[in-house]
Amino acid sequence: MARTPRMAQIEAMLADDPDDAFLRYGLAMEHASCGDDAECANVLRDLIVRTAAQPYIPAFLMCGQALARLDRTDEACSVLRHGIEAARASGDTHAMGEMQGLLASVE
Repeated sequence: MARTPRMAQIEAMLADDPDDAFLRYGLAMEHASCGDDAECANVLRDLIVRTAAQPYIPAFLMCGQALARLDRTDEACSVLRHGIEAARASGDTHAMGEMQGLLASVE
């Protein structure tokens, strides 16, 4: 997929602050909006690893959705299960419920 000007802007900001979870999430969403679910999932998986100590909960749901769109069901289910646990641990019942619903629909 072609890089957009917005991707270039986000990547430039990430060069200055590579651990900025919001920027990484934004980059992933830019890939998704361009129809590049594979790169979206790659960026989100990287974000999930980078934020393991303090999980960035939305990354799990969006990664699960991207993987489901790619028909990578087993991977989507695995990411969603981990996300459900992370959401439970953080007390984010709304995100937990969304991921449980998506998991039920792709299993």
